[in-house]
Amino acid sequence: MTYSIVARDGETGHLGVGAQSHFLGVGRLAGWLEPGVGAVATQAFVNTDFGPFALEGLRRGEACADILRSLIGSDEMAGFRQLALVAADGTVSVHTGDRCVPAAAHRVGDGVAVQGNMLASPAVLDAMLSAYENAEGELADKILAALAAGENAGGDARGSQSAFIRVVTGVRSVHPWRESLVDIRVDDHEDPIGELMRLLPRARAFDSVGSVMFAPRVMIGAFQDVSELELERSLEGLEAAAKVLDDNNEAAFWRAVLLARAGRTGEAADAFTELFSSADYLRPFLKSVGAAGIIHEVEQYL
Repeated sequence: MTYSIVARDGETGHLGVGAQSHFLGVGRLAGWLEPGVGAVATQAFVNTDFGPFALEGLRRGEACADILRSLIGSDEMAGFRQLALVAADGTVSVHTGDRCVPAAAHRVGDGVAVQGNMLASPAVLDAMLSAYENAEGELADKILAALAAGENAGGDARGSQSAFIRVVTGVRSVHPWRESLVDIRVDDHEDPIGELMRLLPRARAFDSVGSVMFAPRVMIGAFQDVSELELERSLEGLEAAAKVLDDNNEAAFWRAVLLARAGRTGEAADAFTELFSSADYLRPFLKSVGAAGIIHEVEQYL
């Protein structure tokens, strides 16, 4: 009921998993990963235990093939399962059970595996692997290219409903949540791959917004010890994000706030004037930002 991909980027060490299915919220079921450990896809008549158990084995340093053999060997319904693992070193192992609904198969490349069941044809997997291996950009771009190619080759025989992409760094950490790079999901949509294409650049734009908006000294707390280089990079990041987000005004608003915090009052006033010309509803919100002490003398910008 799903086609998926697990992959490790050979240049960065990043790990990723993505899938599309004619099933609600495939991202909740199929994809499991951990920074510096590995990525797992479990699907077909899914056994969700495989995800955390496989990561546990990878965390202990067990070989992918041994983990897969153990999990499949302990499951009396193994014939109905599909399971793929990629380790932090790029090792890959895949199982496609002989009772999976055809077309069901998998393909393996260098640090990548694509797999699917209930497919329109095996050509879906060939298209996915080729697209991944020939795509440019970051790991999320390559995974998205693979999913789109699979859909264009026929995809799930029943149609489309949900999809997701998750990418983490290759760094093991006691704070693994800090190593998440991409986490986008479409739970119920007639064109989930198209939605991922729309969401990925917006997710990156909001990463830029968040990196400034949540930054001590730059945006919260006293504005101090902020170098000119840091300030300019922050402003440039927000400006670029605003172009991507278009009618979403988050980036433009916080760029104007940052100009005000930096004492560039003339530029801040111009930025707020432009913003309020199309988003006058943000005037009261600016007062609230002032009440929180993020900027002072708000009246000059209203």
